[in-house]
Amino acid sequence: MQFEEITYSEDGPIGTITLNRPHDGNMFTPKMCHEIRDCINDIRRETRTRVIVLTGAGDKFFCIGGRKEGMEDTLLYAGVLPTLEMYESIDKLQKPVIACVNGFAVGGGNVLQMVCDITIAKESALFRQVGPMMGSFDAGYGTWYLEDLVGKKRAKEMWYRNPKLSAAEALEWGLINHVVPDHELQSFTRKFALEVADRGAFALASIKAAFNARHGGVGGLSRMAHDLLLRGYLDTKEHNELSNSFAERRSPDPSTFGH
Repeated sequence: MQFEEITYSEDGPIGTITLNRPHDGNMFTPKMCHEIRDCINDIRRETRTRVIVLTGAGDKFFCIGGRKEGMEDTLLYAGVLPTLEMYESIDKLQKPVIACVNGFAVGGGNVLQMVCDITIAKESALFRQVGPMMGSFDAGYGTWYLEDLVGKKRAKEMWYRNPKLSAAEALEWGLINHVVPDHELQSFTRKFALEVADRGAFALASIKAAFNARHGGVGGLSRMAHDLLLRGYLDTKEHNELSNSFAERRSPDPSTFGH
């Protein structure tokens, strides 16, 4: 897979997506959003990898939000930075996604790490929501997922007051999972990812789908019922008998039901 604003590599069962605009804080652009979405959609269709790491290029920025230039001047979708396509693709991916936060995670960058299943940050990382300070907001993933992680009162404080949180504070608030010394970030993340990769892939996919069904509505439930349960049903005696009896224009044998 060839991309312009991200890179993708594989190391055994680990796939790594790197936001690759370090000169501009690894900020989202429409192209980056679509490249992350397309990369993850390709990852959904292979079984080589079992866990995905998402990080930023360089040692200062994970991601500090999005560039809104270059889009159409319209209130419709063409005038909106397509960040939701990234977030939705992470939710839909049956594999765990680990955010490896190598620096500032601000605005949409903080939302991005929240959408990931696990977050590991280096000690010098910083987390912040800044939308209301600069004429923007994320009234979706950025509020619902944040409330799930830190509770309603602290989520509102992050959005209303926009405090800067150190990695240690983010850990104490429940915003992230682990904080490690800066020089250990890559090695710790790889060790963690390999441990997760040793778990059952179908079991992890089922657990992730169950977590996401709560917020996903019919889409989230479909990821559980269609993507996970339907495939197994197609191998049952019940399915085979119903399919055959329909093709043969006869009544099905009910003794196969439930088997």
